[in-house]
Amino acid sequence: MPSLASPGAVQSYSLVQATVRALYTQLLSRQMWESLAQAADSDAVLTLLSDTLYAPYLDIDRTALSPRRTVYQIRWHLADVYAKLIRTSPKSAQNVLRELWHHYEVDNIKVALRGVEAGATWQQVLHLLYPMAGYITVGVDELEKMVRAGSVARAIDTLVGTDYHRYLSYALGRYEEEGNLFPLEVALDLGYRRRLWAAIFGLRGLDRQMAMQTVGTALDTDNLLWAVRYRVYHRMSEAEIINYTLPMGYEVRDADIQAIARGADIGSVIFRVYPHLSDELQGLAFETGEGLERLERAFLLMLLRRCRRVFLGAPFHIGLLLAYLWLNEYEIRDLTVVIEGKASAMPAQALWPVLIMPRSAP
Repeated sequence: MPSLASPGAVQSYSLVQATVRALYTQLLSRQMWESLAQAADSDAVLTLLSDTLYAPYLDIDRTALSPRRTVYQIRWHLADVYAKLIRTSPKSAQNVLRELWHHYEVDNIKVALRGVEAGATWQQVLHLLYPMAGYITVGVDELEKMVRAGSVARAIDTLVGTDYHRYLSYALGRYEEEGNLFPLEVALDLGYRRRLWAAIFGLRGLDRQMAMQTVGTALDTDNLLWAVRYRVYHRMSEAEIINYTLPMGYEVRDADIQAIARGADIGSVIFRVYPHLSDELQGLAFETGEGLERLERAFLLMLLRRCRRVFLGAPFHIGLLLAYLWLNEYEIRDLTVVIEGKASAMPAQALWPVLIMPRSAP
């Protein structure tokens, strides 16, 4: 159990905690998810969402709400939440919130680079981006310049003066040798995540402890999945796997990543870190697509359940903010699955098993 917050933390978190707890009660219920999965079509999904906190973002001409535009609109909710929480949080928490917020910026840069690689127009790229307003380094104007640059190298040059330019420049030679974006995307991920870890390590006491349990868990499980995928799918060498993963973590040790890179039994590493998953995943062949898919799903459910448990524990710390932000992100991801599924006439019996959020509920 986390320790109690200090008197100073109670005062500094009192306002923002009330906001987050109110938002938490507005997460979609299991009943709503069942209704969304059973909805007859995209129009029925929009009608259901008109009774949720996403309604203001969908209050435009319904004929303009293509699946891509609908997803883009509902993502604005999380953008607004980030801006509000950063603005109203104590200074000690703001750096971590800003860095977490920037993972959408990283994703947007990846989308822009893919657009350049594919020769896409700016209009084709625009509504694939995550909407961001405030507390950002690379905005819409900069992303448009990237897409219009005409080549990946020139697109990277538009980012001069940012950390992203440094990350990408380091990997540009390998991109030019291999002819794919993989080295650039890995460089972005690793550079950004090192920065996020540094922000977490800059916290103290209960804030650091709760940031580890939320964001730290997400970073740990991603790092493990990277190592497994690099070994199973990409057939990378031990040195390459270590080079393309992070040496720091919360529950995952550098020795765990090295063990996977050396060819150790994947299950033994996973169950050492997360013994409670052994009953669910014991005997699973992690070298297969099905095995990796089930492992990723188990990790996601574990993360989301940890986030929900934060709301049952001690108050007045950054963990409440981080837990809600992760939960809302995955709510939007599940809504994206529903919106795109209904647009392609995906039946409810096929759609329901894919959703994560209903299964993470207490």
